[in-house]
Amino acid sequence: MRITMVGTGYVGLVSGACFSDFGHTVTCVDKAAQKIEALENNIMPIYEPGLAELVSSNVKAGRLKFTTDLAAGVADADAVFIAVGTPSRRGDGHADLSYVYAATREIAAAIKGRTVIVTKSTVPVGTGDEVERIIREVAPDAEAYVVSNPEFLREGAAIDDFKRPDRIVIGTDDPVAREVMSEIYRPLYLNHSPILFTGRRTSELIKYAANAFLATKITFINEIADLCEAVGADVKDVSRGIGLDNRIGTKFLHAGPGYGGSCFPKDTLALLKTGEDSDAPLRIVESVVRVNDARKRAMGRKVLKMVEGDIRGKRVGILGLTFKPNTDDMRDAPSISVIQALQDCGAIIRAYDPEGVEQARGMVNDVEFVGSAYEVAEDAEAVVLVTEWDEFRALDLKRIKELMTGDALIDLRNVYPPAEIEKAGLRYAGIGRGAVTSL
Repeated sequence: MRITMVGTGYVGLVSGACFSDFGHTVTCVDKAAQKIEALENNIMPIYEPGLAELVSSNVKAGRLKFTTDLAAGVADADAVFIAVGTPSRRGDGHADLSYVYAATREIAAAIKGRTVIVTKSTVPVGTGDEVERIIREVAPDAEAYVVSNPEFLREGAAIDDFKRPDRIVIGTDDPVAREVMSEIYRPLYLNHSPILFTGRRTSELIKYAANAFLATKITFINEIADLCEAVGADVKDVSRGIGLDNRIGTKFLHAGPGYGGSCFPKDTLALLKTGEDSDAPLRIVESVVRVNDARKRAMGRKVLKMVEGDIRGKRVGILGLTFKPNTDDMRDAPSISVIQALQDCGAIIRAYDPEGVEQARGMVNDVEFVGSAYEVAEDAEAVVLVTEWDEFRALDLKRIKELMTGDALIDLRNVYPPAEIEKAGLRYAGIGRGAVTSL
C-alpha cells in the first residue's frame, strides 16, 4: 500500500517507520524543512529507542522517504494519515484542532482518485465529522473516506507497541475504507492482534477514555500512598496486593510524583471539555486532574520536609527530568514542579538526565545541568530521584553520601529499599512507605 503520513512528530514518525517496515511504501510529510533535512540525514527529532535504526534501514530499502511537498506526497496515496499535534487550547483546555483542519484542507486539495483519510492524531469526538465536511467543501467530487484510527503508543516502547499492539481500533462504517485499513494492518494478523472495527465517533472516544482511565489508576494509587504514609503502611505491598486481582491488574499502580507527558494531561482536559459541552460532566476525571496537579506541587514540600533548617542557598540534586524514562519528553514532567517549588524557597538546583537536558533547558531556568548522577550529588544537601532511568537503579549509595554535604535522599519512584538507603548512611523518604525514617 502507498501511505502518506502528514506530520513527523512522535506519532507520525514512529507510525510511518513501522508501516514501512511492514513493507508498505511510506512518505512522511512535514512543513518544517529543517526537520525533513535532519531526517534525511538520519537525525531524529525525538529520542525513542530503536527509532533511528528503523528509519535508516527502511530509507535504504526505498520504502520510506521524507518531503515538505504535501501535494506530491498525497497525490498517489491509498491512505493519508493525519498525525499533527493537538495541544491543549489556552483558556479552556479543549484540544486545539487548527493543525488538523489546516492539514485536512491541504490534503483535500491534493488527493487524486480513491483515498482513505485517517485521523491518527488524538482528537475529540466529532472531529472526523468536521474533517469529512471540510473535504466535501474543498473537493466535492473527491472519492474520499474518513476514518478514525487512534494510536496507543507508550513513549520509550513505541516501536514494540506498534508492532505488537494490545488492539487496533478503526472507526469506520464504510466497506471500502474497512478493506483498505484491513490491508494496511494485514501484517499484524500474524501476531493475532485484535482489530476492533467500530463507529468513527466511538473510536475517537476510546482513545480519550483509555487515557483517562490509566490516569485515574495512577492518581488512585498516589492517594493511597498518602494514606499509607499517614498510617504506616507500604504502598508497594498494597499495589501488589490489589494488582494480583486480575480484575484490577498490576499496571499503572506504581506510586510516584504524578503523571505527565504528552498524552494524559492534555487528553484528560480535552475529555472534560467534551463532557462539559455535551452536558455529561465527568466528575471522576475532574478529580483526577485536580489531584494530580496538587500532587506535583506536594513533591517539592516533601523534599523541603527532609532538609533540616532553611534551604535557601543550599544545593539540591535532581536525578531525572523527563516525565518517564527512555524518552526526552519534558511536557508536564513532575520534575518541573519540584524544581520550581525548591527554587521558590531559595534552593540551588543541579540536575542530570540521560536524554532530557536539551528539552529541559527551555522549561526550567537557573538550573546547572551536569553529566552524571555523581556530579549531581557533589555538595548537595539533598538528592531527589524523580525519574527512574535504569542507570539510577544501582547507584553506589556510599559514594553518593560521601559526595554530599547533607544526607537526605528522596526517592519519588520507590526504586530503592529504605534499608539499603539507610545502610549507606543516608536519611530516606519514599512514596507511601510510612513515616520518614532517620538515623
